[in-house]
Amino acid sequence: MFKGVLLGFMAFAAYAFSDAFVKSLRGSLPAYEAVFFGASMGLTALPFIKGRGDRWREVLLVQRQGLWLVRAAASAIGSIAAVVAFTALPMAEAFALIFLLPIFVTILSVLVLKEHVGWRRWSAVVAGFVGVLVVLRPGFRALGIGHLAAIVCGLSGAISMIAMRLAGPHEKRIGLYGAGIIGSMLFTGVLMLADFRWPHPGQWLLLLGYGLLSALGSVLLMLATRKAPANHVAPTQYSQMLWAVVLGYLVFHDRLDWPMAIGITIILGAGLFTFVREDKVTRWWRRTRVI
Repeated sequence: MFKGVLLGFMAFAAYAFSDAFVKSLRGSLPAYEAVFFGASMGLTALPFIKGRGDRWREVLLVQRQGLWLVRAAASAIGSIAAVVAFTALPMAEAFALIFLLPIFVTILSVLVLKEHVGWRRWSAVVAGFVGVLVVLRPGFRALGIGHLAAIVCGLSGAISMIAMRLAGPHEKRIGLYGAGIIGSMLFTGVLMLADFRWPHPGQWLLLLGYGLLSALGSVLLMLATRKAPANHVAPTQYSQMLWAVVLGYLVFHDRLDWPMAIGITIILGAGLFTFVREDKVTRWWRRTRVI
């Protein structure tokens, strides 16, 4: 299990460096164009994601096609929003708002899946939004498109997770991965028709780092979940915040003030608590199903 957790940390380090590469573009390319090329390079992970009995057509053809389309659209919107957020905000601030994802999952679990949520998880939801208010400090600092984009990214990720739950455990990994990659390529490819700018060599290097590191993260995460339970791997996602602080300070010269640091801590604590509660609920549900 240790190897699985270690691979999880490595996967999210790859994702964090991927985000740093796309941030280094500094908006010199439209966000949807960066996502298109990044997703195209993500195709390199498919041979590693593909299982022994899988067929290539199963990247597109799944049992519940409607949910595949939902995940495809959510992935495309979330990826574009992430690029906008990282371009406009310090990395740590962008991650703090994106990490509202577990909070959104809890809310959508009640609204869509009709799950019962106890007062502890609702308390985590409230705490998460208090953390957001501390980070944003509306009325005391200017809020922009980057803040909205980061929240949209977190919400899109939550919608994708709920769609995955609805799809059930029968969908193959290659189909789940394909929804994110193919959906992003199709959606952003259409947007590129209106305003396409051919990247210059320096931009190509940054796009390569963005796309290939993201693909590497996906492969490492797949290997991690094979060697350790998913509930042990999932919290390693929060190591991205440490990378965001380090990369933001060393590469982009970001500075965090104390209110922002406190708000980030509240959001991360609420998110981790939500992960723990999700794990306990899941284990209880499995025991009752067995009985």
